[in-house]
Amino acid sequence: MRVLLVEDQIALSKALRQGLEEEGFAVDTALDGEEADAKARTTQYDVVILDVMLPKVDGLTLLKRWRQGGVSTHVLMLTARTTLDDKIAGLDSGADDYLTKPFELDELLARVRALVRRSHQVKDPIIKIYDMNIDTAARRVTRAGQSIHLTPREYALLEFLAFHRGKVVTRTMIWEHLYDEYDENTSNVVDVYIRYLRNKIDKGFEPALILTRWGEGYMLRAEDDPPPVKEGKEKEGKRKV
Repeated sequence: MRVLLVEDQIALSKALRQGLEEEGFAVDTALDGEEADAKARTTQYDVVILDVMLPKVDGLTLLKRWRQGGVSTHVLMLTARTTLDDKIAGLDSGADDYLTKPFELDELLARVRALVRRSHQVKDPIIKIYDMNIDTAARRVTRAGQSIHLTPREYALLEFLAFHRGKVVTRTMIWEHLYDEYDENTSNVVDVYIRYLRNKIDKGFEPALILTRWGEGYMLRAEDDPPPVKEGKEKEGKRKV
């Protein structure tokens, strides 16, 4: 998932970005309100982590502008202000969650994961797809009771497909949500990671869960998708696996 981190303290910004990236998030950063405004209005983020005290435009003013302008991305506000009035002001400005400094990285990650699930209208942290379980809180995956080790990038891809289960996601959608502004890979890397993922969650299991919609993109098999045609035959109109 792709996150915009808006924090003007450079050391804290670097530490938070590293922690988020180690969890598989793609992270863009902004050091002031104007830079954050430009990025939030031109890129579709899953979550924005927004500090209140910022140069040029403060976080509360910025958030009010976003909500008035139709930016609906979930926002987690960070602040050193701890009074009840400060929290109320942040939530009334349109924040979805509020975290006071200092905080533990694990708590921030848990809150970000919760907001990501909310943005995709997923309430249960356990996503079940046939015999595969995706624990979005622990970031663990099992299939047919077998634990499957995924790299952070592989997990992020699987989770993104799961949030859109039964719907085609294009390579562009995947690229925009899983790769940040600093990534130098080309969009062809999406196909590479789809292959990696298939080798881990589909190889040796039935049915195959990752489907290819030729000329469109990829999707995770929905409950009502027909099983793959055996013996190498494809019936007309069937989706290829």
